[in-house]
Amino acid sequence: MNKIKNILGKSFKVVAFLIFTLIWSLFVYAIEGEWLYFIPIIISDILFFETISWQFWKKKKPKKTKKKSEIRSWVEAITFAVIAATLLRTFLIEAYTIPTSSMEKSMLIGDFLFVSKTSYGPRVPMTPLAFPLVHHTLPFTKNTKSYSEAIKLAYHRMKGFGDVKRNDCVVFNWPAEKLGRPIDKKENYVKRCVGIPNDTIEIIDGILYVNNQVHLEPNGMKKQYLYNIKTKSSGLNPKILYEKFDITEGRRGKNPNEYILQLTDTTKLELLKFNNVVTIDREINKSNSHYDYMFPNDINFKWNIDNFGKIIIPKEGVTVKLNSKNLPIYRDIIERYETNDLVINNDSIYINNILSNEYTFKMNYYWMMGDNRHNSADSRMWGFVPENHIVGKALFVWMSWDTNAKGLKKVRWNRLFTSVK
Repeated sequence: MNKIKNILGKSFKVVAFLIFTLIWSLFVYAIEGEWLYFIPIIISDILFFETISWQFWKKKKPKKTKKKSEIRSWVEAITFAVIAATLLRTFLIEAYTIPTSSMEKSMLIGDFLFVSKTSYGPRVPMTPLAFPLVHHTLPFTKNTKSYSEAIKLAYHRMKGFGDVKRNDCVVFNWPAEKLGRPIDKKENYVKRCVGIPNDTIEIIDGILYVNNQVHLEPNGMKKQYLYNIKTKSSGLNPKILYEKFDITEGRRGKNPNEYILQLTDTTKLELLKFNNVVTIDREINKSNSHYDYMFPNDINFKWNIDNFGKIIIPKEGVTVKLNSKNLPIYRDIIERYETNDLVINNDSIYINNILSNEYTFKMNYYWMMGDNRHNSADSRMWGFVPENHIVGKALFVWMSWDTNAKGLKKVRWNRLFTSVK
């Protein structure tokens, strides 16, 4: 009799769980909150698998059931943990490390961030067949892919809490990567979004203008530029520069009393107080000078890191006139990001074998720049970032590790659990 009751009880649980899952799925579909689909997985563990003690504060009564083998218990626990962590990482939040100095001093090398996937809406994996919890390369290998392209899904972004806003610190897949990886397996970058769709961007002598106004910087943003510093008598003490002013980038100039340092506005003012500092002048690339590595990689555009544009950020649904002069700006969008066939014949532009003098954008695009303006590979070098490359919004620093320090000083205690500005 008890056996029959147990069977009926389990059957009722299964039926109730299936009905709940169906109703929940319809609810999630109605509110376009697709990233909430994972809730039934947690409930299934509570009802059936019990791999995690969700009510750890309560003492469990011993059950008179056949005891699972230790191996089986470990396998079930690890399997559920991997599934739960993968869902969390894919649809909710992901850890990310700052590897370069392009965002100094707003973000530092060795900062460990949490990145929100729900801020702009989680992106459905385009390559779902992949080794869990890694990016594009298998652990302990240099070039072995961690994913299979046997199944490829079209780009789809679930509904999020908002859109990318100007001045957000955004993690995205590097659009200029040439290794042929799928979009979601390209290298992750983090920069500040200074231009949203339909914005006009221009840089004049190092000053960023957005929509013909000087860029309004958020509180807490610490922008850096490269400065030439001349001193007299004794030079600058590297230890003081690092320990007191956190100046970590720079070198000696051609002469003994010359330095080239990356400085914020604050550190520049501090160095001007030194009795032996004669001048501090910012390096500015002159206008009308061309560099091969600058977007759009065309000699007719005399743009550089300090004098750039004007350029309008493409917006979904907006149509732009095309000609041989402005085509270099939009070529990557038409060919690579929106996968059209583009051919130029005697200054005539053919898109998908149709003679075209205009193009309508299929996606929104963004302009990303590092706060370390003279040491950042960003949109000035590779152009627009498509919306399907957006990963998420940087939220806060949960750990910060200074490799140049020793002992307990390696941990930057003042940066732990600080929000990203």
